Amino acid sequence: MTQNTREADVTAALLIIGNEILSGRTKDANLPFLAEKLNEVGIRLREARVVPDLEGEIIDAVNALRARYTYVFTTGGIGPTHDDITAECIAKAFGVALERNAEAVARLQAHYKTDQINEARLRMANIPAGGILIDNPVSKAPGFQIGNVFVLAGVPMIMQGMVENLLPRLRGGARMLARTVSCGLPEGTLAEGLEAVQKRFPEIEIGSYPYLRNKEYGVSLVLHGTDEAMLEQATEAVASLVRDLGGEPSVTVGYS
Repeated sequence: MTQNTREADVTAALLIIGNEILSGRTKDANLPFLAEKLNEVGIRLREARVVPDLEGEIIDAVNALRARYTYVFTTGGIGPTHDDITAECIAKAFGVALERNAEAVARLQAHYKTDQINEARLRMANIPAGGILIDNPVSKAPGFQIGNVFVLAGVPMIMQGMVENLLPRLRGGARMLARTVSCGLPEGTLAEGLEAVQKRFPEIEIGSYPYLRNKEYGVSLVLHGTDEAMLEQATEAVASLVRDLGGEPSVTVGYS
């Protein structure tokens, strides 16, 4: 059970591009990393989508997300093979030409030996007109930013390096803080009282997440907010509810 309150001022979406994700062959590892990094600078990741390597679906998703959120991040589809069509699709979404970027070419030439530079690798230097390069500290083929869209590699190690490099470009808001109240009570026992606490603290998001640990059932009640004093008050109210119902609350900062 979750309760959404007012949306933070600075928001983001992640668009994961790739047939391999939808087929289950590749397990996405970029979403949790990006969500954590964005939260550190006060940006709320509000939506994530997965689309196949199909031009129309990529273009439609990019245009929908960039109109709704402060920032959009895409992962996947910027490599050297025929199915890497993200850069071309982003150019079409923005209505600009796809160009061979001289700086991107120079970075690839500096990284690869002369006999390793071929047209396939040079495809990774094709950037929408007006795009700003995002450094790639691992394999040097850059990502890029155009408007409020940041286009990143799908390989987690490369994607993570790109994110670290682009974070200084981003304007953040208030950082979202978290508290977790864990206990051995079932959700059904807590539901009515938890709803009452939520109504008392409408600015705090409260989520209820049951778990099974060491063959014992319990629930983690996770509270989010940007006002630390209010968050502490709401956390104490939840802990008091647990005690009143015969449970023993365990309170932690962050998630548990």
